[in-house]
Amino acid sequence: MSRHTYDFGVIGNCAFSAHIKTDTNISWMCWPRFDSSFIFGRMIDEEKGGEFSVLPVDGKFNSKQYYIENTNILCTEMECASGKYRVTDYAPRFEQHERHYKPLMLIRKIEPISGHPVIKVNCNPVGDYGKNIPERSIGSNHIRYIGLDAQVRLTTNISMNYIINDQEFVLNETKYCVLTYGQPMEAELKETCENFLNRTTLYWRKWVKTASINHFQQKAAIRSALILKIHQYEDTGAIVAALTTSLPEAPQSTRNWDYRFCWMRDTYYTLNAFNNIGHFEELEKYFHYIMNITSAETERYQPLVGIGGEKKLIEIETDLKGYMGNNQPVRVGNQAYEHIQNDVYGQVLVSLLPLYYDQRIIFTETFDSGDLIFKTLGLIEKTMEQADAGLWEFRNLKQYHCYTYLFHWAGCLAAKKIAGVIKDEKMDKLATKLGKIAKDKIEQCYSPTKKGYSQAIGTERMDASCLQLINMGYLDHDPERAKAHLIAMEKDLKASNGLFYRYKHQDDFGEPETTFMICAFWYVEALACVGRLDEAVDYFDYLVGHGNHLGLLSEDVNEHDGSMWGNFPQAYSHVGLLNAAERIAKKLDKPDFNY
Repeated sequence: MSRHTYDFGVIGNCAFSAHIKTDTNISWMCWPRFDSSFIFGRMIDEEKGGEFSVLPVDGKFNSKQYYIENTNILCTEMECASGKYRVTDYAPRFEQHERHYKPLMLIRKIEPISGHPVIKVNCNPVGDYGKNIPERSIGSNHIRYIGLDAQVRLTTNISMNYIINDQEFVLNETKYCVLTYGQPMEAELKETCENFLNRTTLYWRKWVKTASINHFQQKAAIRSALILKIHQYEDTGAIVAALTTSLPEAPQSTRNWDYRFCWMRDTYYTLNAFNNIGHFEELEKYFHYIMNITSAETERYQPLVGIGGEKKLIEIETDLKGYMGNNQPVRVGNQAYEHIQNDVYGQVLVSLLPLYYDQRIIFTETFDSGDLIFKTLGLIEKTMEQADAGLWEFRNLKQYHCYTYLFHWAGCLAAKKIAGVIKDEKMDKLATKLGKIAKDKIEQCYSPTKKGYSQAIGTERMDASCLQLINMGYLDHDPERAKAHLIAMEKDLKASNGLFYRYKHQDDFGEPETTFMICAFWYVEALACVGRLDEAVDYFDYLVGHGNHLGLLSEDVNEHDGSMWGNFPQAYSHVGLLNAAERIAKKLDKPDFNY
């Protein structure tokens, strides 16, 4: 069986992103936000998805795709019968006037390398998920696409008629294409594109140089950090789970979800990843986002929220054909926002702890009252006896999940630390009481027959989320129980070569067909924690090989053929890689020259 991979590279500037296929076509790009309609979307519908490609006239080519080192700038080299050329794609991002310049602007540099390539450039954006086909109007050196939500303009030094009439031409000099949304580019074309390219290159390389990334699997960690960075919507600080919607967890599984939102379940791990690499700007923006979406809530915190803080994310099914033409439904929105998912309260408390406890972070007195912390503790108390959907968001199964109680426990420990900082005895007393109750609930999940902790109270099913009992230190007091628990998890959920299933039982859509990448990295962390370091290193090396040609990771992997599935790239998977790499590096404790 051939391995299915996603043959896309991804660029972005923390305002928008784009997936570029190895044939140069921009197969997925949403404007003006991550969760807006696509303007290019052939990834999920070949007919309605529009097109922006730079192809040889006969359509025959060999291609090579790579990033400019330590950047999010993507190059695609195309070799055809008439010659060879390179397309360099980037979303401008650099510091200007003490701010980050990140326009809704996609720049494509098309340059000949050898021979006399004969090519065609097609640029046909669409709106409203393919329903809106704009009219095209030629200006002096640009094409206007009329009828979209805002002015979309292609500014280029290619003949307008060549593009409008789908006409071939010989690429005998460097050409530039600048696609803009809203404000058009009025500056000199070549000079501006080259200037933006140089400044964007310098920005990304400076960002990498200021990251604390250990030498263990450093190249993979750098790429993961760069990709994770462009999952943040900088305007609000939100970090999306993925930049795509409806890429199936397995072929024809109907497990096709819209992941262009911010999940509270990811908060602890994502902030931990940014903390590990020493990038506090992203941390602070995410802190503010979390506080903004929780401060006004009194009844419950949603498990996921829109990147602008939107609470209603109504899920609809479109008439698009789906990935590969046969993976429906294509969903927009996500009904999981209605779910009861009670681990979110502990996630918030653990995530906000650094605001009060980390001496490197200085905030104003407005953070010192502890009102949000006390309110969140109250929500833990309110929901302690409430069954929930769990972090995997079961749609028709509510249980008393071990993972939920683990975050109740962790959140209460965080609240106790905060109470010590702000000298709040009432908060300390409540956190202590609730922490003890949560610990008792966790112990009710212990299975003597399996010698491990099960998914929920009253069941023997195992769940990969319970690996976090080891990784988050719950079992630190009993190393032998931690080792036995890990063995129990392996017996039920481990796939080949370190891949790991979330769970094996039937859910709303049948039995899971693919493993979940972050669970594999959780497993690697757990191995390191219990002293099985050689295995952790070997499995980590193997997992890195499950990226695509650029080292980008998907959500799911088929254990039998290594195929990539699920939304792509998955922020959660890259967070898992970063955290596992940091854990292993700390356990190895080697000097730099000995890696």
